[in-house]
Amino acid sequence: MVEQPRASIRRHSVLVRVTHWINAGCLLILLMSGLQIFNAHPALYWGQASAFDRPVLALTATSSDESGIRGVTRLFGHAFDTTGVLGASPGSGGVMQVRGFPAWLTVPSYQDLATGRRWHFFFAWLLVLNGAAYLLYSVASRHLTKDLLPTGPQLRKIGHTVWEHLLLRFPRGDDARHYNVLQKLAYLIVALVLLPLMVVTGLTMSPGIDAAFPELLTLFGGRQSARTIHFLAASGLVVFVIVHVAMVLLSGAWNNLRSMITGSYVLPGGAHAHES
Repeated sequence: MVEQPRASIRRHSVLVRVTHWINAGCLLILLMSGLQIFNAHPALYWGQASAFDRPVLALTATSSDESGIRGVTRLFGHAFDTTGVLGASPGSGGVMQVRGFPAWLTVPSYQDLATGRRWHFFFAWLLVLNGAAYLLYSVASRHLTKDLLPTGPQLRKIGHTVWEHLLLRFPRGDDARHYNVLQKLAYLIVALVLLPLMVVTGLTMSPGIDAAFPELLTLFGGRQSARTIHFLAASGLVVFVIVHVAMVLLSGAWNNLRSMITGSYVLPGGAHAHES
């Protein structure tokens, strides 16, 4: 059987590639510095004030002569032993320390709220500027409507697309020229929902911003509610990144990585034309 030539297409523009990698770096630092900030008070509440006896989530620790320090995660009143990961984890020298998230997940690795806040705020504004550049380009170039907005036929076949992905069957040939419906919906949710939600809830946690725009507190039901939503939006981004990286690896790691570095993407499985 003669192998058919495969087409090489230009999949990502320079601006999309540059903003993608800036976003990736910003999100990594924001996550790790955000966990540093969270560790200063590792609990979430709903409303305006901190109801210490009724946290939505709390990463705590207990200590006894028999068992030593034990990490305990409390979620909606239910307690789980999470020693070594959440609530209590090994520090320098392997000694168990009371700590919400472990040191290897935070920037800086030692407990330093002030430094964590400086890192977080700097990269938050860099993310905002980078995201604004991406959105302006997407609207001006019609990248948003042409490449990211799902079509009617795609939406009607979403169940089939989900099933194909569960079976690890990825688009080939001409079908691989464009994002599938799951990719489009995921990117739109991240770009138009999760990231803006993180920015606005982050601003709502600032007393200065609240003084200028008190409507934000009303919108989110209080500063503590905004903090909880901020944490949930960040968690949603983490889930997206994990699934995104898994799909990149499973559907052709080098081909996908090359397309986001050079812009060139080789269509898998027998396309008939060459475009570059």
